[in-house]
Amino acid sequence: MSGRGGGGAVEVPVKRRRPDAVAQAPVKSPTGHTRAWGVLLALLVAVSAASLVAGRALSPPVVWEVLTGGGGALERHVLFQLRVPRALVALGAGACLGVAGLVLQSALRNPLAGPEVTGVTPGAVLGAVTATGLGLAGWQSPFAVVVAACVGGCAGAGLLWLLTGRGRGDPEQTAVHGVLVSAVLGGLTAMVLLVAPGELGSVVQWLVGTTEGRVWQHWQLLWPWALVWGALAWLLSGPLTLLRCGDEVAVAAGLSAARTRTLALLCAVALTAGAVASVGALGFVGLLVPHLAVAVFGAELRTSLPGAALLGAVVVGGADVAAQVASRLLASALDSDRLTLPVGALTTCAGAVALLVVVRRSPNRGF
Repeated sequence: MSGRGGGGAVEVPVKRRRPDAVAQAPVKSPTGHTRAWGVLLALLVAVSAASLVAGRALSPPVVWEVLTGGGGALERHVLFQLRVPRALVALGAGACLGVAGLVLQSALRNPLAGPEVTGVTPGAVLGAVTATGLGLAGWQSPFAVVVAACVGGCAGAGLLWLLTGRGRGDPEQTAVHGVLVSAVLGGLTAMVLLVAPGELGSVVQWLVGTTEGRVWQHWQLLWPWALVWGALAWLLSGPLTLLRCGDEVAVAAGLSAARTRTLALLCAVALTAGAVASVGALGFVGLLVPHLAVAVFGAELRTSLPGAALLGAVVVGGADVAAQVASRLLASALDSDRLTLPVGALTTCAGAVALLVVVRRSPNRGF
């Protein structure tokens, strides 16, 4: 009630409670978004340029000479047939993992969810390695590797879903079960490698994650796969935003929570499988990047999903540049031309630190 005079009661506005996921999510202004897009695009250009000059075979002056139309046949081959596709594959794989991680965290409402700690990445690696060992897939048949990785990723995610049961909404319990599932799948992969070490020695790179030796065939397989599944994930951004508010809110809005979650998980598994088939298991990229995307672009997934793709590309591309520079320094210090540092080693170390920070700062927060 409200009174107009001396004796009337004063109307007190009632503040409506919002779901935790929406209340705690940062809100960004359009001006802030524009600035963030500009910075990230500049970083993407810088990382792309750095990846062309970071290797050991060509010096920066030679790279510039080739780009301006000069250079010999060998220099042009190294730049356009090795370095350019390697850079593109690194950017594409990072974009896939960034989007997959944000989709997983939104669908499961769990800030600790990610392809690496929910069984998706280890399952995809196990599928690719097993199919190669059985002679069903290999580098000569990259599409078969992607299919095998998808099957393995779905199996890993399904195993986690069965283990968590009714407690799948608990972030800590899901994270613990995810680590358990990942460890089991990693052990199975090691067993497969031990059974046929001669045939599977070349696929050890899938376990670590590397961009060495990537050529145009890998990029031609990755980009249409990433485009299709990334577009489907973006189309699900509205329903996923409702899911982050809780199943009750989604159902009240007329959304089928189970169907949306299933499609979202399928998108996340497919994007992860494409990245794994291209560069192997890049540790914790799918866990680190979504938190950065939400912090920079806010909770609206129509904006943060493309932002996660761009951030993932910058993170993996930057890690690849750092790995190449570190490899040059180590090779020079140890006098070994064959010494290379895989990019997956850098992303795993950085992602492990990020996981500890997330757990310590928000151990009880829902997503």
